[in-house]
Amino acid sequence: MARSALLNVMVQAAMKAGRSLSRDFGEVQNLQVSLKGPGDYVSQADRKAEDIIFAELSKARPGYGFLMEERGAVEGEDSQHRWIVDPLDGTTNFLHGIPLFAVSIALERQGQIVAGVIYNPAMDELYTTERGGGAFMNDRRLRVAGRIKLVDTVIGCGMPHLGRGHHGNFLVELRNVMAEVSGVRRLGSAALDLAYVAAGRMDGFWETGLSAWDIAAGMLLIREAGGFVSDMDGGQDMLDNGSVVAGNEVIQRALLKTVKKPLASR
Repeated sequence: MARSALLNVMVQAAMKAGRSLSRDFGEVQNLQVSLKGPGDYVSQADRKAEDIIFAELSKARPGYGFLMEERGAVEGEDSQHRWIVDPLDGTTNFLHGIPLFAVSIALERQGQIVAGVIYNPAMDELYTTERGGGAFMNDRRLRVAGRIKLVDTVIGCGMPHLGRGHHGNFLVELRNVMAEVSGVRRLGSAALDLAYVAAGRMDGFWETGLSAWDIAAGMLLIREAGGFVSDMDGGQDMLDNGSVVAGNEVIQRALLKTVKKPLASR
């Protein structure tokens, strides 16, 4: 697979940040950890990874803006381009020694996601995509799974915890999905959930209450792997409203219908 210069810049930044995370992974007892909100931790590893990505991308493309988990929005001179970055998606997994966490970098051009990288350094799995160029994992072309019956599928989900999200709504959604599918998985990293759908490891995924940096790269990865993504209303405002439903064409539509069952009565 031949990568563009732009994608190479993103890969270099993600892998450099990933190497930093790998050094800290397994040493979590020695990390300084603070609480951002209920069940939402940030470690010095988070901040180091974000600093690395910010420096690498700023050097390669000066003037581009940023939307980052820790820094927030950083305006750039070039209003047409913005990096959307999560330096460590799956922080709780990371802090508990669970090797399901990732660096996620996407490039937004004039409001459209045009490139994305998701890197899991613990497993050395690098997911890359460019608009119109396909989706890859370690240079292997990806396609979403081809199953067309919900009863045959394994579906990923996010799960509200502590004071975050609507627990009652989620439990109704989960009950409806569990009644229709072969299995439900909660990995603890939305970026990896979406990457796994693109790779055909899971057949679909749904979650609400997400941030743009959680899903920007993964959305494009799924589309370039032949999949479909929408928000919970069936629209395309995922980055704004933080909800996502993904799968192949048939499963995405069926999953959306299933998770929306309780919404009509709210």
